[in-house]
Amino acid sequence: MAHTIKDKAKLIARVRRIRGQVEAVERALEAELGCTDVLMLVASLRGAVHGLSSEVMEDHIRNHVVNPDTDPDPERAKGAAELIEVVRTYLK
Repeated sequence: MAHTIKDKAKLIARVRRIRGQVEAVERALEAELGCTDVLMLVASLRGAVHGLSSEVMEDHIRNHVVNPDTDPDPERAKGAAELIEVVRTYLK
């Protein structure tokens, strides 16, 4: 089973929260809020999208490349753990 199917409910919940954030940006623009307020909403939205991307990428690495928790080769496990950490940091 693909990890996106296994974690479907959790991922859909994240997407729905992101949709709510997009709608908040739209409402802010319609209400002609100041650019600072709009930028803060956009920054929150960007963080949410990056969080979703990071989660899907990490699961992809663990399920389709190498799982650092179960790989018997310590060098591969270390490399996978480092890659996951880089993805988390990059998309923070």
